Amino acid sequence: MLAGNVFQQLYNVVDSIVVGRAIGKEALAAVGANFPFIFALISFVVGIAIGSTVVISQFFGAKKMAEVKRTIDTLYIFMFFAAFFVTAAGILFARPIFRLIDLPPDVLPQAVQYFRVYALGFIFFFGFQGTSAIMRGLGHSKTPFYFLGGSTLLNIALDLIFVLVFRWGIRGVAAATVVAQGSAFFAIIFYMNRYHSFLDFRPRHMHFDREIFRKSLKIGLPTGFQQTFVAFGFMALYRIVNMFGTPTIAAYSIAVRIDSFAAMPAMNFSAALSTFVGQNIGAGKMERVHKGLKATLLMSNAVALVISVVALLFARQLMQVFTKDAGVVEIGKHYLLIVPLFYMVFATMFSINGVMRGAGDTLVPLFFSIISLWFVRIPASYFLSLRFGAIGIWWGIPIAWFVGLLLAFFYYKTGRWKTKAVVRHQKPQ
Repeated sequence: MLAGNVFQQLYNVVDSIVVGRAIGKEALAAVGANFPFIFALISFVVGIAIGSTVVISQFFGAKKMAEVKRTIDTLYIFMFFAAFFVTAAGILFARPIFRLIDLPPDVLPQAVQYFRVYALGFIFFFGFQGTSAIMRGLGHSKTPFYFLGGSTLLNIALDLIFVLVFRWGIRGVAAATVVAQGSAFFAIIFYMNRYHSFLDFRPRHMHFDREIFRKSLKIGLPTGFQQTFVAFGFMALYRIVNMFGTPTIAAYSIAVRIDSFAAMPAMNFSAALSTFVGQNIGAGKMERVHKGLKATLLMSNAVALVISVVALLFARQLMQVFTKDAGVVEIGKHYLLIVPLFYMVFATMFSINGVMRGAGDTLVPLFFSIISLWFVRIPASYFLSLRFGAIGIWWGIPIAWFVGLLLAFFYYKTGRWKTKAVVRHQKPQ
C-alpha cells in the first residue's frame, strides 16, 4: 500500500516538475491550486469507500463471504454514479471556486484549464480507488500496486510527450494523468475478471444492497465528512497563502508535494492498521489490536524520521528539482526547515486514528480533525502570518498536529472505540 501510494503521489510530483521547469511558476501555482479543490471533490466519495473497506474486512474476518460479495457490488455501483456527479459539479463550479480563494489573475485561467481536462478522469480514478479499497479489505494490497506503478511510468512518459513534444502546455499535463488513470483502471479490471473470479467486475450481474450500503455509510460518512472538512480547510489555507503572491503559491505547491511523501507512509500504515484491526475485531481477537498499533507506531515513525532528515538536509536541492526560480526556492526552503521537524507527530496521530477507524468508530476522528484544522491550524496560520509573514503559515501546521495527537491519544485510552464493531461477539475479548 505504501509503495503503491508513493506511485500515486508521483502523478502529482511529475506534473509539478514538468510544469515548473518547462512552463513556468504561474502554471506551477495553477497545478498546486487545483490540489485542494480536487481533494474536496473526491474526498467524500473516498471516505465512503473507506467505510466499505471496514465492512469488507470485518465480514471477511468473520468468514461471511456472501456479504463480502454484496458489499463489493454495492461499492462499485455507488462509485460509478458518484463519479458522474463529481465530474459535472467540478466543471460547473471550478472558476467560481478559484475566484473564491482569491487566486491571482495570472494563475486563474491556467488553473481552470488544468481542472477541466483533469476532471474527465474522475470516473477512472474512482473505479481504481474502489477496486483498491476492495482488495485492501480482503488483505490483498500488492496487485493494485503493480498496476499503479505501470500507470505512473506511463504518466511520466506522456507528460514529456504532451508538454515537450506536442506543446500542449498545462492541458497536456492533465491529459497525461487522465490517460494513465484510465489505463490503470481497465488493466486491473481485465486482470480481476481473468484471474480472480470472486472479485469479477461484471456490471450486469451486480446488485445494490441497501442494508450493506447503510452500514458502509454509517462508517464511511464521518470519514467522508472528515476528508471534506480537511479539503475545505486546505482551500482556506490557500486563500491565506494567496495573500503573499504567485511565488509563495508556487513554493507552497512544491512543499505540499514534498510533504505528501511524508504523509503517505503515515496514512498508509494507518489504513493497513484499520484493515488489521477490522479483521481481528471481526474474529474476536482484541489482544492483537494493541500489538498491531505498537508495530505500526514503530514502522511509521521510523519512516517519518528518515524522511524528516532528508527534507531538512536537502531542503534547497529538493525545491530546485521543481523550479529554477530563486525566489520560489528560497520561500519553499523555509517551509522545509520547519514542518519536517514534526513528521513523527503526524505519523503517531494517524496511527492511533487508524485503530478507531478499523473498529468502525469514525465519528470521533471527524471531530478531532475539525478541531485541529478549523479551530487551531487555520486561525494560527492566519494570525502568525500577520506577524511573521509566510513563515507564520508554516508554523500553524505542527501546532495543529500536536493538538490532534493529544485528542486522539486520550480518546484511545478511554477504550470507547471497542464498542463500535459491525460484527458482534457474545464474549468480546
